[in-house]
Amino acid sequence: MNTLLSLETRNNVLLSMATLLDTERVAIIDMNKKDINAYKGTDISMLDRLKVNNAKVDEMIIAAKHLASQEDPVGVERFSFKHENGMQVYNKTASFGTILIIYESRPDVTVEAAGIAFKSGNKIVLKGGKESLHSNLKITELWHKALKQNSASSDWVTYLQFNRIETQKFLEKPTQRIDLIVPRGGEKLITFVKKHASCPVIISGRGNNFVFVHSEADLNIALAIIINGKSKISACNAVDKVLIDENLPNKKEFINTLIKKLNESKIQVLGDKIISKNHSVKEISSNEVWYEEFLDHKIVLGEIASNESVIEMINTYSGGHSSAIITKNEAEAHFFMENVDTAAVYHNASTRFTDGGQLGLGGELAISTDKLHQRGPIGLQHLVTNKWYVHGNGQIR
Repeated sequence: MNTLLSLETRNNVLLSMATLLDTERVAIIDMNKKDINAYKGTDISMLDRLKVNNAKVDEMIIAAKHLASQEDPVGVERFSFKHENGMQVYNKTASFGTILIIYESRPDVTVEAAGIAFKSGNKIVLKGGKESLHSNLKITELWHKALKQNSASSDWVTYLQFNRIETQKFLEKPTQRIDLIVPRGGEKLITFVKKHASCPVIISGRGNNFVFVHSEADLNIALAIIINGKSKISACNAVDKVLIDENLPNKKEFINTLIKKLNESKIQVLGDKIISKNHSVKEISSNEVWYEEFLDHKIVLGEIASNESVIEMINTYSGGHSSAIITKNEAEAHFFMENVDTAAVYHNASTRFTDGGQLGLGGELAISTDKLHQRGPIGLQHLVTNKWYVHGNGQIR
């Protein structure tokens, strides 16, 4: 059993990690090139997430340093109560214990997610995808160096080099205690983990995010937000669906401009029956397409009657991740934001901000589309459970 490392040790390990990432950046990028060259798949979003360059290493370093600068999320008093019998009762945050992170493609998760879990006082078990094995093993080696430099056991961070069958067996009957599992990746990975896990799982689900262009929208803002929403097609906060109010003034001109700009960005535009008929774009094959998260250079435009219809549609088809309304009407925006059932709701801003760093958390372990125990970006302060501390001097009930 590992006793909780002191805050000073945890911070020093993170700062050592930041230094090692800098001094070993060439080796990390070289290992990543091996992964890139070995990748034979056709998933462009996975390939995009797989790449590590100097800018990506810089982001890893910033994440490690920022985590070291943040307050300790463990032992924070959430509630206190003095019992009539004299007992003093406290409820404080506590680490989970051991967290298993299962992820695809992204080597930066090996730094950022592991760092968040480590700073929260948890042991980390990492299971990355085979496509990023060389990168992940190199970064794990740096974790072990950083731990050793600060007289901490290397088993605070371990890496599982398992195939799919071995992973399934481990999920069903872990060979060590696992208190929480966080899968980060596509729907197949998440379904696999949910099916076989024998302990709690935080679901980082599909995106399939919607933007609603209300009849009182600023059209320049609408164009900018939709185009920005497709600026990183591999991101879970990317926009896949745009709903346009049928009463929008200059609707035809706006839609034509939007299609032109999307095409210029090499985004394939699909439409519902009305849009495809009036604007010469390919019609979606069925309503099932509204459910799809694309992770591709693709977007669907549709016309819709009212705010109420939009809310019903988003709540039916979206992944519960992010949604946005573009309007000058504060009351309509408020109604939309109160009633749309997604982890993040936006008024006149891009869904691309659904990110721990962008929303002030400094980083994220994952973006949860579950409602328990945390929804949306999971930051340092969310990766804890709680514990009751009761102090007495012989009280009995």
